[in-house]
Amino acid sequence: MDAEAQESFREFVANRSSALLKTAVLLSGGDRHAGEDLLQNALIKAAGRWHRIDEPEAYVRQVLYRQQVSRWRLKWPRRELSVAEPPETGTDPDTSGAAELRLVMRGALARLTARQRTVLVLRYFEDLPEGEVARILGCSVGTVRSATHRSLARLRALAPELAVLGPAADEQRPSRDYSPVEVRQ
Repeated sequence: MDAEAQESFREFVANRSSALLKTAVLLSGGDRHAGEDLLQNALIKAAGRWHRIDEPEAYVRQVLYRQQVSRWRLKWPRRELSVAEPPETGTDPDTSGAAELRLVMRGALARLTARQRTVLVLRYFEDLPEGEVARILGCSVGTVRSATHRSLARLRALAPELAVLGPAADEQRPSRDYSPVEVRQ
């Protein structure tokens, strides 16, 4: 890699690594160390092909997704993820609800399988359409839909407190039994 490419790569890493790390940590079930490893491997692959990459962030994200998919396709997982319960501390009541929601969500995501977690991260954190998720994961749109449905059901079963901690359902979306046209009798 020449000096100009090295500088370009360093700038990219300095500017985008924190956002990419968030995605990598989510993909690895909240394990920061595994997320850092995932991102580091993706950046190593990008560095080797830097002069041929048109869209660096898209390339690195694609490598992250594919590495995570490769991890959950392994016959035997390489290690178990152990999650410690966070210590109870006195915090500001205004921010404790949001912090508790994040902790519950992180814990619930960690208890999902790698495939379930990957589908949810791609669909909801990365906000990708089903067709794009299917392309990334190498499966059909129907498979993405069913995996998303099953993953959300499992997430709800693992953490029913998410419904209690989050905003009320009525505030999130309108009821399905309303009619935009007024009915006259």
